[in-house]
Amino acid sequence: MPKPLSLSFDPISRADEHWKQRWGSVPSMAAITSIMRAQQILLAEVDAVVKPYGLTFARYEALVLLTFSQKGELPMSKIGERLMVHPTSVTNTVDRLVRSGLVDKRPNPNDGRGTLASITDKGREVCDAATRDLMAMDFGLGAYDAEECAEIFAMLRPLRVAAGDFDEG
Repeated sequence: MPKPLSLSFDPISRADEHWKQRWGSVPSMAAITSIMRAQQILLAEVDAVVKPYGLTFARYEALVLLTFSQKGELPMSKIGERLMVHPTSVTNTVDRLVRSGLVDKRPNPNDGRGTLASITDKGREVCDAATRDLMAMDFGLGAYDAEECAEIFAMLRPLRVAAGDFDEG
């Protein structure tokens, strides 16, 4: 996919200037616009790296989560909880991984209504290879050093706490 031509100005700064003139200074507008644009950039870069493996970043995250579990398997409900996504999204993601031979599904013996997803050997191989490639490109954050990445993480943490992602205590 060809890169679009760069503008000779920062469109978010320009929008911020117009915003100030029309409605007054609202720094949160420029911040959210920058965050949303960064999310678009990062998702495109990361998805381009995992695409040759038949993955999207969401499917990659599910594979990684399964590799982190002790037995390489988790209930579907736990996957949704940990990835903070709707059950329908988990089902779609896992079903795509099953069709690719990267994950298996079976009834959960501990929960008559639940389903377990387990990573296959092929899934582990694909996850490891994709991880090597993502780490080689610093997950798209190569413009930042380790300290700056830690600052970004720390800066966004209160937003995640306020949204109820987890209890800080």
